Amino acid sequence: MFACGALCDADLLRVILGAEAPVPETATLSAYKARWSQGARDFSLVPAPEHQVAGVLLQGLSACQLARLTFFEESRGRTSRRVRLRHAGQDDDVLVFLNKSLDTSPGEVPIQGDMEYNRDLMLLVAKEIMTCMGQIPAEQMISRRSMIQARAAARLAARQSVPADVRCDLSAENVEVLSQNAPHTGFFVTKDYTLRHPQFSDGMSAPVRREVFVATDAAIVLPYDPKRDRVLLVEQFRMGPFGRGDPKPWMLEPVAGRVDVGETPDQTAIRECQEEAGLHLKHLEHIASHYCSPGCSTEYFHCFLGICDLPDMMQGTGGLKTEHEDIRTHVLSYEAAMGLLKTGEADNGPLILSLIWLSRERDRLRASA
Repeated sequence: MFACGALCDADLLRVILGAEAPVPETATLSAYKARWSQGARDFSLVPAPEHQVAGVLLQGLSACQLARLTFFEESRGRTSRRVRLRHAGQDDDVLVFLNKSLDTSPGEVPIQGDMEYNRDLMLLVAKEIMTCMGQIPAEQMISRRSMIQARAAARLAARQSVPADVRCDLSAENVEVLSQNAPHTGFFVTKDYTLRHPQFSDGMSAPVRREVFVATDAAIVLPYDPKRDRVLLVEQFRMGPFGRGDPKPWMLEPVAGRVDVGETPDQTAIRECQEEAGLHLKHLEHIASHYCSPGCSTEYFHCFLGICDLPDMMQGTGGLKTEHEDIRTHVLSYEAAMGLLKTGEADNGPLILSLIWLSRERDRLRASA
């Protein structure tokens, strides 16, 4: 098999193949060139006469290794093809994987940029994809790839340094994981662990079993017009209240959305305001970043106030049909919004936090408007 880009990485191949890969040999594939595929966030091979691509040749793959590699590539929307390759002075019939549909950026991108750009992300993505082999068909993995990438990006973001001046500064490396599995792997993922952790009284705990909902990072923004002193809220059906048995599972919230791969939380906040409410933000004020429910979920919120001009209409609609969003927007005066805290109709954490923060900063924001 001829490989280029990320598949030249020995660590990635070890994850995909489940074992050490055969020793690769340097090879060059003629009549193709490497182009950046925005959809796959990786390089793809594109037929191109009078061009060539440098890569490696993997020989002696077992049937199991080839099946694993095929599953990984098909989960990325790629299909195999046999091509002729000149190697060691002779023509060989080799396997390559090409995108079924190619989404490329204009111009060529140096192939070595692939490993520099997303190596850590690709390793995490590959680990989750390969745990699904034998459980989920490769073609179903294609639609889940964006969530897998977002979960991997959140895991990388979690590695950023956070102060530990008051709390315990022990590393997660001190936790002993005895077993780990994923009882549910779908659009969302749950994991359960059996582990031992250091105790405040010294020594390690007895083995305990813990379950966690593995989610992505999210950006949450409360749009605010300081000149007119009004906010915008979105209303939509929510599974959390419905699953709890709430007789009114439609919820008022700030604008919110998943932080996609390659985005900063700020960029997500700006994009989501455009998609959900048709708003163009002038600038963002960071409120806080925090875990939403650390006892059972990895989800991490980045909360903002978004300065903007709000329309006169009291209600509107928004959301993307491609994401099956059914959203109603509400423009409320500051007093009406704060009244939601008193009546209890504001009953989700990000909205409560954002309104309390706004009450503290309102005078400053209005003075600078």
